[in-house]
Amino acid sequence: MSRERTLFKNTIIIAVGKICTQLITFFLLPLYTAILSTEEYGTVDLLNTLVSLLLPIVTFQVEQAVFRNLIDNRENEENKKVIISTGIFSVIIQCAIYIVIFLLISPLVDNRYKFFLATNVIAYIFASLAQQISRGLGKNTQFAVGSFLSAFSTILFNILFIVVFKFGAYGMLTANMLGQLVCTIYNIIVLKLYKYISFTKFKGIVLRKLWKYSLPLIPNAISWWVFNASDRVIVSGILGVAQNGILSAAHKFSTVLITIYNIFNLTWTEMVSLHINDSDVKEFLNKMTNIMLKFFTSIGIGIIACMPFVYPIMINEKFGDGYVQVPIMIIASIFNVLVGLISTIYVAEKNTKAVANTSIISAVINIIVHLCLIKFVGLFAATISTLIAYFVMSLYRLYDIKKKYFEINIDKSFVLSTLIALVPILFVYYSNNMILYAMGLAIAIIYAYLINKENLNKILKMIFKRK
Repeated sequence: MSRERTLFKNTIIIAVGKICTQLITFFLLPLYTAILSTEEYGTVDLLNTLVSLLLPIVTFQVEQAVFRNLIDNRENEENKKVIISTGIFSVIIQCAIYIVIFLLISPLVDNRYKFFLATNVIAYIFASLAQQISRGLGKNTQFAVGSFLSAFSTILFNILFIVVFKFGAYGMLTANMLGQLVCTIYNIIVLKLYKYISFTKFKGIVLRKLWKYSLPLIPNAISWWVFNASDRVIVSGILGVAQNGILSAAHKFSTVLITIYNIFNLTWTEMVSLHINDSDVKEFLNKMTNIMLKFFTSIGIGIIACMPFVYPIMINEKFGDGYVQVPIMIIASIFNVLVGLISTIYVAEKNTKAVANTSIISAVINIIVHLCLIKFVGLFAATISTLIAYFVMSLYRLYDIKKKYFEINIDKSFVLSTLIALVPILFVYYSNNMILYAMGLAIAIIYAYLINKENLNKILKMIFKRK
């Protein structure tokens, strides 16, 4: 089976598990924003933001190292047991240390939701570790089902706790924890993880190897947290949690694009890692980077064009001020996609230090620009700073990868056609005119067809081509 066909097949398998539940979550936005106040919604978002910050710090990103090393040892049962056992016992010890530190610090913190920073962090850690083991073993179908069960059970618990029992923010935070627990239990059962776990298989030399790979990912993960979450913390601290609730609701639409990309990235990272030493890897990565960048850019522009019709339906009017932020978030997310597409080369080469260095630079830019602008432009500071930071990171990583490995050439005609389409779409977005909105949507559809038609024909031939 060709690399492209394998990539397409694995992406579809994972997408089935991810997209369905993400769509359900997305379409429940009217429910969440109607029942919860802006303060409650902002509080939940802030707690989830802090959880995402603590995860890489507590685990040292060991789960990512387990995934990457399992890829190289899929045919060696003994090595798989050693890697999985070492990774799991490492995480257990690190979680125990985290709980002790949390119990010592928590009396100093006056917040009624603070204990969710313990329960939810632990729940997310073990769910993530189980899912990365599933990926590392090549169990993409099981990974997809685990993702589905996690998201779907979280949604069910949210409806139960928020709508039926009226638990508000407590309900959403509890539902998130239980959803991760369901995912962990599923993986333990279906992968029979207990067969891979033995204290005698814990090896210090393997742990050092895992940490050598994972430790540089901590500053990288924190840098990504800065991109995705520090804006929420700064907004909450300076403008208030109600404004953070508005920003969070608006952010859900750019999250659609990133969610779709992350589904692809799961198989893309595996594919690049498996084939990084192929003789034609340069040509393959250049071709696929341009194909996927065109595809995701057309999705992003399409989302912008749809917003005038969708936003008033999906989002309660008390969150309406977030509408003007959406296009900036979407454009920033497109640069985020470019960063992700080319950064798999670092992962494949196990050069996590380069990943960390380039992330830190952009994270610092994001914070500085945000703090400089927030007093002058309010919520716009969060989206503008993120856009600038992702743009800088994409340019830097293109340069750095060219210097260290080989050049990734972005199709210049594609860049020009994107600018030609985007300018009028942005103009009509802020026009408050329904006829112009329809014209903007038509431009987005034509643009998407023209830049993807050749690749779409190839994909269709690939689907129907016999092995």
